[in-house]
Amino acid sequence: MIRATQLSPEHQIFRDTLRAFIEKEINPHIDQWEKNQQIDREIWKKMGDMGFMGVNFPEAYGGLDLDFYYSMILCEELSHCFSGGFTISALVIQFMSAPYLLKYGSEDLKKRYLQPVILGNMVSAIAITEPGAGSDVKNIRTTAVREGDHYIINGSKTFITNGVYGDFFITAVKTDPTKGAKGISLILIDRNAPGVSARKIDKMGWHASDTAELSFDNVKVPVGHLLGEEGAGFGYLMDGLQLERLTAAIQSIATAEFTLKYTMEYINVREAFGKKLQEFQVIRHRIAQMVADIKTTKAFVNYCCDLQNDGIYAVEDCSIAKLQANELAISIVHQCLQLFGGYGFTEDYKIARLYRDVRAGTIIGGTSEIMLEIIAKMEIDGVSYKNK
Repeated sequence: MIRATQLSPEHQIFRDTLRAFIEKEINPHIDQWEKNQQIDREIWKKMGDMGFMGVNFPEAYGGLDLDFYYSMILCEELSHCFSGGFTISALVIQFMSAPYLLKYGSEDLKKRYLQPVILGNMVSAIAITEPGAGSDVKNIRTTAVREGDHYIINGSKTFITNGVYGDFFITAVKTDPTKGAKGISLILIDRNAPGVSARKIDKMGWHASDTAELSFDNVKVPVGHLLGEEGAGFGYLMDGLQLERLTAAIQSIATAEFTLKYTMEYINVREAFGKKLQEFQVIRHRIAQMVADIKTTKAFVNYCCDLQNDGIYAVEDCSIAKLQANELAISIVHQCLQLFGGYGFTEDYKIARLYRDVRAGTIIGGTSEIMLEIIAKMEIDGVSYKNK
Protein backbone atom coordinates (compact mmCIF):
# COMPACT_ATOMS: atom_id res chain seq x y z
CA MET A 1 0.00 0.00 0.00
CA ILE A 2 1.38 3.43 -0.97
CA ARG A 3 2.04 5.79 1.92
CA ALA A 4 2.73 9.52 1.90
CA THR A 5 6.44 8.86 2.35
CA GLN A 6 6.53 6.29 -0.47
CA LEU A 7 4.86 7.92 -3.44
CA SER A 8 4.72 6.21 -6.82
CA PRO A 9 6.50 7.34 -10.00
CA GLU A 10 3.10 8.56 -11.23
CA HIS A 11 2.83 10.84 -8.21
CA GLN A 12 6.28 12.25 -8.93
CA ILE A 13 5.40 12.87 -12.57
CA PHE A 14 2.32 14.77 -11.41
CA ARG A 15 4.48 16.84 -9.03
CA ASP A 16 6.99 17.65 -11.77
CA THR A 17 4.23 18.61 -14.20
CA LEU A 18 2.49 20.79 -11.63
CA ARG A 19 5.77 22.42 -10.57
CA ALA A 20 6.59 23.30 -14.18
CA PHE A 21 3.08 24.73 -14.64
CA ILE A 22 3.41 26.89 -11.52
CA GLU A 23 6.81 28.15 -12.65
CA LYS A 24 5.44 29.13 -16.06
CA GLU A 25 1.85 30.21 -15.44
CA ILE A 26 1.65 31.36 -11.83
CA ASN A 27 4.95 32.61 -10.41
CA PRO A 28 5.54 35.30 -13.09
CA HIS A 29 2.20 36.91 -12.19
CA ILE A 30 2.18 36.62 -8.40
CA ASP A 31 3.67 40.06 -7.71
CA GLN A 32 1.11 41.75 -9.94
CA TRP A 33 -1.77 39.83 -8.38
CA GLU A 34 -0.52 40.86 -4.96
CA LYS A 35 -0.32 44.48 -6.07
CA ASN A 36 -3.76 44.40 -7.70
CA GLN A 37 -5.22 42.41 -4.79
CA GLN A 38 -6.95 40.31 -7.40
CA ILE A 39 -6.12 37.03 -9.11
CA ASP A 40 -6.54 36.84 -12.87
CA ARG A 41 -9.47 34.46 -13.38
CA GLU A 42 -7.79 33.02 -16.46
CA ILE A 43 -5.45 31.03 -14.20
CA TRP A 44 -8.34 28.88 -12.96
CA LYS A 45 -9.22 28.04 -16.56
CA LYS A 46 -5.61 27.10 -17.29
CA MET A 47 -5.52 24.91 -14.20
CA GLY A 48 -8.81 23.35 -15.23
CA ASP A 49 -7.49 22.57 -18.69
CA MET A 50 -4.55 20.74 -17.07
CA GLY A 51 -6.87 18.78 -14.80
CA PHE A 52 -5.48 20.34 -11.62
CA MET A 53 -8.90 21.62 -10.50
CA GLY A 54 -10.35 18.11 -10.63
CA VAL A 55 -7.78 15.86 -8.94
CA ASN A 56 -10.15 15.19 -6.06
CA PHE A 57 -13.42 14.91 -8.03
CA PRO A 58 -15.00 12.00 -9.97
CA GLU A 59 -14.58 11.56 -13.70
CA ALA A 60 -18.36 11.80 -14.11
CA TYR A 61 -18.09 15.55 -13.44
CA GLY A 62 -14.88 16.14 -15.37
CA GLY A 63 -12.48 15.30 -12.57
CA LEU A 64 -9.56 12.87 -12.44
CA ASP A 65 -10.72 10.84 -9.41
CA LEU A 66 -7.18 10.43 -8.05
CA ASP A 67 -6.09 9.31 -4.60
CA PHE A 68 -5.56 11.85 -1.83
CA TYR A 69 -1.80 11.99 -2.32
CA TYR A 70 -2.35 13.96 -5.52
CA SER A 71 -4.30 16.51 -3.47
CA MET A 72 -1.49 16.53 -0.91
CA ILE A 73 1.03 17.26 -3.68
CA LEU A 74 -1.22 20.00 -5.06
CA CYS A 75 -1.39 21.68 -1.64
CA GLU A 76 2.37 21.40 -1.18
CA GLU A 77 3.36 22.79 -4.56
CA LEU A 78 0.85 25.66 -4.50
CA SER A 79 2.35 26.66 -1.15
CA HIS A 80 5.68 27.34 -2.87
CA CYS A 81 4.55 30.30 -4.98
CA PHE A 82 5.34 33.10 -2.47
CA SER A 83 1.68 34.02 -2.08
CA GLY A 84 -0.50 32.68 0.71
CA GLY A 85 -3.35 34.63 -0.87
CA PHE A 86 -3.22 32.71 -4.13
CA THR A 87 -2.75 29.40 -2.35
CA ILE A 88 -5.73 29.87 -0.03
CA SER A 89 -7.97 30.93 -2.93
CA ALA A 90 -7.16 27.69 -4.73
CA LEU A 91 -7.58 25.52 -1.62
CA VAL A 92 -10.92 27.15 -0.75
CA ILE A 93 -12.27 26.19 -4.17
CA GLN A 94 -11.13 22.59 -4.21
CA PHE A 95 -11.11 21.45 -0.62
CA MET A 96 -13.26 23.84 1.42
CA SER A 97 -16.31 24.66 -0.71
CA ALA A 98 -16.80 22.55 -3.87
CA PRO A 99 -16.64 19.20 -1.97
CA TYR A 100 -19.97 20.06 -0.33
CA LEU A 101 -21.50 20.20 -3.80
CA LEU A 102 -20.12 16.77 -4.60
CA LYS A 103 -21.35 15.20 -1.37
CA TYR A 104 -24.73 16.86 -0.94
CA GLY A 105 -25.68 18.72 -4.12
CA SER A 106 -28.34 17.50 -6.54
CA GLU A 107 -27.31 16.28 -9.97
CA ASP A 108 -28.63 19.53 -11.38
CA LEU A 109 -26.39 21.59 -9.07
CA LYS A 110 -23.40 19.41 -9.86
CA LYS A 111 -23.87 19.96 -13.58
CA ARG A 112 -24.49 23.69 -13.28
CA TYR A 113 -21.88 24.53 -10.63
CA LEU A 114 -19.47 21.68 -9.82
CA GLN A 115 -18.54 20.87 -13.42
CA PRO A 116 -17.72 24.52 -14.22
CA VAL A 117 -15.53 24.68 -11.10
CA ILE A 118 -13.59 21.60 -12.22
CA LEU A 119 -13.18 23.14 -15.68
CA GLY A 120 -11.97 26.39 -14.13
CA ASN A 121 -14.92 28.40 -15.43
CA MET A 122 -16.42 29.19 -12.01
CA VAL A 123 -14.96 30.10 -8.61
CA SER A 124 -16.60 28.81 -5.43
CA ALA A 125 -16.50 29.99 -1.82
CA ILE A 126 -17.70 28.80 1.57
CA ALA A 127 -19.63 31.30 3.70
CA ILE A 128 -19.88 30.31 7.36
CA THR A 129 -18.29 32.97 9.58
CA GLU A 130 -20.36 35.93 10.70
CA PRO A 131 -19.47 39.12 12.59
CA GLY A 132 -20.80 37.51 15.78
CA ALA A 133 -20.10 33.84 15.08
CA GLY A 134 -16.71 32.50 14.04
CA SER A 135 -15.83 29.05 15.33
CA ASP A 136 -19.17 29.05 17.18
CA VAL A 137 -21.11 27.90 14.12
CA LYS A 138 -24.23 27.06 16.13
CA ASN A 139 -24.81 30.76 16.76
CA ILE A 140 -24.97 31.98 13.17
CA ARG A 141 -27.86 34.36 12.55
CA THR A 142 -28.27 34.41 8.79
CA THR A 143 -31.79 33.12 8.13
CA ALA A 144 -33.43 31.34 5.23
CA VAL A 145 -37.22 31.43 5.35
CA ARG A 146 -39.07 29.25 2.87
CA GLU A 147 -41.74 30.91 0.78
CA GLY A 148 -43.17 28.54 -1.82
CA ASP A 149 -40.41 27.35 -4.14
CA HIS A 150 -37.81 29.74 -2.76
CA TYR A 151 -35.89 30.64 0.38
CA ILE A 152 -35.66 34.30 1.38
CA ILE A 153 -32.23 34.87 2.91
CA ASN A 154 -31.20 37.70 5.21
CA GLY A 155 -28.02 38.20 7.18
CA SER A 156 -24.31 38.75 6.77
CA LYS A 157 -21.03 36.86 6.57
CA THR A 158 -17.43 37.96 7.00
CA PHE A 159 -13.87 36.84 6.19
CA ILE A 160 -15.12 35.03 3.08
CA THR A 161 -12.28 34.07 0.73
CA ASN A 162 -13.29 34.48 -2.94
CA GLY A 163 -16.26 36.48 -1.71
CA VAL A 164 -15.80 39.43 -4.08
CA TYR A 165 -14.74 37.81 -7.35
CA GLY A 166 -16.19 34.34 -6.83
CA ASP A 167 -19.32 33.07 -8.56
CA PHE A 168 -21.24 31.38 -5.75
CA PHE A 169 -21.18 30.64 -2.03
CA ILE A 170 -21.94 27.46 -0.14
CA THR A 171 -23.68 29.28 2.69
CA ALA A 172 -24.54 28.22 6.23
CA VAL A 173 -28.01 29.51 7.18
CA LYS A 174 -30.62 29.03 9.87
CA THR A 175 -33.68 27.43 8.30
CA ASP A 176 -35.15 26.94 11.80
CA PRO A 177 -33.68 29.33 14.42
CA THR A 178 -35.50 27.46 17.22
CA LYS A 179 -33.55 24.22 16.78
CA GLY A 180 -29.96 25.35 17.38
CA ALA A 181 -27.45 23.20 15.48
CA LYS A 182 -30.29 21.11 14.04
CA GLY A 183 -31.74 24.20 12.41
CA ILE A 184 -28.67 24.89 10.24
CA SER A 185 -28.73 24.16 6.51
CA LEU A 186 -26.41 24.68 3.55
CA ILE A 187 -27.68 26.64 0.57
CA LEU A 188 -25.92 27.66 -2.63
CA ILE A 189 -26.23 31.39 -3.29
CA ASP A 190 -25.18 33.03 -6.56
CA ARG A 191 -22.82 35.96 -6.09
CA ASN A 192 -24.78 38.14 -8.52
CA ALA A 193 -28.25 37.33 -7.17
CA PRO A 194 -30.33 40.45 -6.36
CA GLY A 195 -29.79 41.48 -2.76
CA VAL A 196 -26.25 40.10 -2.48
CA SER A 197 -23.52 42.65 -1.85
CA ALA A 198 -19.83 42.28 -1.02
CA ARG A 199 -17.22 44.60 0.46
CA LYS A 200 -13.54 43.74 0.17
CA ILE A 201 -11.70 43.59 3.49
CA ASP A 202 -8.30 45.29 3.71
CA LYS A 203 -6.01 42.67 5.24
CA MET A 204 -2.53 42.47 6.77
CA GLY A 205 -1.58 39.66 4.40
CA TRP A 206 -3.00 37.35 1.74
CA HIS A 207 -3.22 40.38 -0.54
CA ALA A 208 -3.77 38.41 -3.75
CA SER A 209 -6.93 36.79 -2.43
CA ASP A 210 -10.18 38.69 -2.12
CA THR A 211 -11.71 38.45 1.33
CA ALA A 212 -15.21 39.85 1.73
CA GLU A 213 -17.94 40.93 4.03
CA LEU A 214 -21.19 39.69 2.50
CA SER A 215 -24.67 41.04 3.01
CA PHE A 216 -27.90 39.24 2.10
CA ASP A 217 -30.95 41.48 1.83
CA ASN A 218 -34.07 39.47 1.01
CA VAL A 219 -32.12 37.28 -1.39
CA LYS A 220 -34.44 34.93 -3.25
CA VAL A 221 -32.91 31.48 -3.77
CA PRO A 222 -34.61 28.46 -5.37
CA VAL A 223 -35.38 25.58 -3.00
CA GLY A 224 -33.36 23.38 -5.37
CA HIS A 225 -30.22 25.18 -4.15
CA LEU A 226 -30.50 23.43 -0.79
CA LEU A 227 -27.61 21.01 -0.28
CA GLY A 228 -28.65 17.72 1.24
CA GLU A 229 -31.37 17.77 3.86
CA GLU A 230 -32.79 20.80 5.58
CA GLY A 231 -31.43 21.02 9.12
CA ALA A 232 -28.46 18.73 8.44
CA GLY A 233 -25.97 21.48 7.60
CA PHE A 234 -24.13 21.52 10.92
CA GLY A 235 -23.22 17.86 10.58
CA TYR A 236 -22.11 18.40 6.99
CA LEU A 237 -19.83 21.23 8.09
CA MET A 238 -18.28 19.29 10.96
CA ASP A 239 -17.53 16.46 8.56
CA GLY A 240 -16.04 18.76 5.92
CA LEU A 241 -13.86 20.66 8.36
CA GLN A 242 -11.51 17.67 8.70
CA LEU A 243 -10.42 17.98 5.08
CA GLU A 244 -10.15 21.75 5.46
CA ARG A 245 -7.94 21.43 8.51
CA LEU A 246 -5.74 18.78 6.97
CA THR A 247 -5.14 20.80 3.81
CA ALA A 248 -4.37 23.83 6.00
CA ALA A 249 -1.79 21.72 7.85
CA ILE A 250 -0.24 20.57 4.57
CA GLN A 251 -0.08 24.17 3.38
CA SER A 252 1.58 25.33 6.59
CA ILE A 253 4.25 22.66 6.77
CA ALA A 254 5.00 23.12 3.05
CA THR A 255 5.30 26.87 3.63
CA ALA A 256 7.72 26.27 6.51
CA GLU A 257 9.82 23.95 4.34
CA PHE A 258 9.88 26.33 1.41
CA THR A 259 10.66 29.36 3.58
CA LEU A 260 13.62 27.58 5.15
CA LYS A 261 14.91 26.58 1.71
CA TYR A 262 14.59 30.20 0.54
CA THR A 263 16.43 31.38 3.65
CA MET A 264 19.24 28.87 3.27
CA GLU A 265 19.84 30.13 -0.27
CA TYR A 266 20.19 33.63 1.19
CA ILE A 267 22.60 32.77 4.02
CA ASN A 268 24.73 30.85 1.54
CA VAL A 269 25.57 34.10 -0.30
CA ARG A 270 25.15 36.76 2.39
CA GLU A 271 28.38 37.65 4.21
CA ALA A 272 29.13 39.32 7.53
CA PHE A 273 32.47 39.81 9.27
CA GLY A 274 34.26 38.24 6.36
CA LYS A 275 32.36 34.96 6.11
CA LYS A 276 29.04 33.60 4.94
CA LEU A 277 26.16 33.61 7.40
CA GLN A 278 25.83 29.85 7.12
CA GLU A 279 29.31 29.46 8.61
CA PHE A 280 28.34 30.98 11.99
CA GLN A 281 27.66 28.25 14.52
CA VAL A 282 24.71 30.01 16.10
CA ILE A 283 22.99 30.17 12.70
CA ARG A 284 23.95 26.61 11.78
CA HIS A 285 22.40 25.29 14.99
CA ARG A 286 19.26 27.35 14.51
CA ILE A 287 18.88 25.95 10.99
CA ALA A 288 19.45 22.42 12.27
CA GLN A 289 16.72 22.82 14.90
CA MET A 290 14.29 24.17 12.32
CA VAL A 291 15.02 21.21 10.06
CA ALA A 292 14.35 18.82 12.95
CA ASP A 293 11.10 20.57 13.88
CA ILE A 294 9.85 20.57 10.29
CA LYS A 295 10.70 16.93 9.67
CA THR A 296 9.01 15.64 12.82
CA THR A 297 5.84 17.69 12.25
CA LYS A 298 5.73 16.77 8.57
CA ALA A 299 5.93 13.09 9.52
CA PHE A 300 2.72 13.47 11.53
CA VAL A 301 1.00 15.48 8.79
CA ASN A 302 1.93 12.72 6.32
CA TYR A 303 0.46 10.18 8.71
CA CYS A 304 -2.81 12.15 8.66
CA CYS A 305 -2.68 12.14 4.86
CA ASP A 306 -2.44 8.35 5.01
CA LEU A 307 -5.55 8.28 7.20
CA GLN A 308 -7.40 10.58 4.79
CA ASN A 309 -6.40 8.45 1.83
CA ASP A 310 -7.70 5.36 3.66
CA GLY A 311 -11.04 7.08 4.31
CA ILE A 312 -10.54 7.26 8.07
CA TYR A 313 -12.38 10.05 9.88
CA ALA A 314 -9.60 11.29 12.18
CA VAL A 315 -10.86 14.35 14.04
CA GLU A 316 -8.23 14.38 16.77
CA ASP A 317 -5.33 13.64 14.44
CA CYS A 318 -6.33 16.33 11.93
CA SER A 319 -6.80 18.81 14.78
CA ILE A 320 -3.32 18.01 16.10
CA ALA A 321 -1.84 18.31 12.61
CA LYS A 322 -3.40 21.73 12.05
CA LEU A 323 -2.40 22.96 15.49
CA GLN A 324 1.22 21.87 15.27
CA ALA A 325 1.82 22.72 11.62
CA ASN A 326 0.23 26.18 11.81
CA GLU A 327 2.06 27.15 14.98
CA LEU A 328 5.36 25.79 13.68
CA ALA A 329 5.06 27.63 10.36
CA ILE A 330 4.71 30.94 12.20
CA SER A 331 7.78 30.14 14.28
CA ILE A 332 9.86 29.06 11.26
CA VAL A 333 9.02 32.11 9.16
CA HIS A 334 9.68 34.37 12.18
CA GLN A 335 13.13 32.87 12.68
CA CYS A 336 13.91 32.98 8.98
CA LEU A 337 13.02 36.66 8.72
CA GLN A 338 15.49 37.33 11.53
CA LEU A 339 18.27 35.76 9.46
CA PHE A 340 17.60 38.26 6.68
CA GLY A 341 18.35 41.09 9.11
CA GLY A 342 17.19 44.51 7.93
CA TYR A 343 16.43 43.17 4.47
CA GLY A 344 13.77 40.94 6.00
CA PHE A 345 11.86 44.08 6.96
CA THR A 346 11.72 45.27 3.36
CA GLU A 347 9.76 44.24 0.30
CA ASP A 348 13.01 43.55 -1.57
CA TYR A 349 12.81 39.94 -0.43
CA LYS A 350 9.77 37.66 -0.36
CA ILE A 351 10.30 36.81 3.31
CA ALA A 352 8.27 39.89 4.32
CA ARG A 353 5.26 38.64 2.39
CA LEU A 354 5.68 35.13 3.78
CA TYR A 355 5.79 36.63 7.28
CA ARG A 356 2.49 38.47 6.75
CA ASP A 357 0.74 35.59 5.06
CA VAL A 358 1.66 32.78 7.45
CA ARG A 359 -0.01 34.48 10.41
CA ALA A 360 -3.50 33.58 9.20
CA GLY A 361 -2.85 29.86 9.62
CA THR A 362 -3.68 29.72 13.31
CA ILE A 363 -6.97 31.55 12.70
CA ILE A 364 -8.62 30.00 9.62
CA GLY A 365 -10.57 26.76 9.76
CA GLY A 366 -10.73 26.87 13.56
CA THR A 367 -8.21 28.73 15.70
CA SER A 368 -5.40 27.04 17.60
CA GLU A 369 -7.50 27.49 20.72
CA ILE A 370 -10.37 25.58 19.11
CA MET A 371 -7.99 22.79 18.08
CA LEU A 372 -6.77 22.55 21.69
CA GLU A 373 -10.35 22.37 22.97
CA ILE A 374 -11.24 19.59 20.52
CA ILE A 375 -8.20 17.61 21.64
CA ALA A 376 -9.02 18.27 25.30
CA LYS A 377 -12.63 17.14 24.87
CA MET A 378 -11.52 13.88 23.30
CA GLU A 379 -8.68 13.12 25.69
CA ILE A 380 -10.11 14.46 28.96
CA ASP A 381 -13.89 14.28 28.54
CA GLY A 382 -14.02 11.17 26.38
CA VAL A 383 -15.96 12.89 23.59
CA SER A 384 -16.15 10.90 20.36
CA TYR A 385 -16.71 12.50 16.97
CA LYS A 386 -18.20 10.29 14.28
CA ASN A 387 -18.51 10.74 10.54
CA LYS A 388 -21.96 11.93 9.47
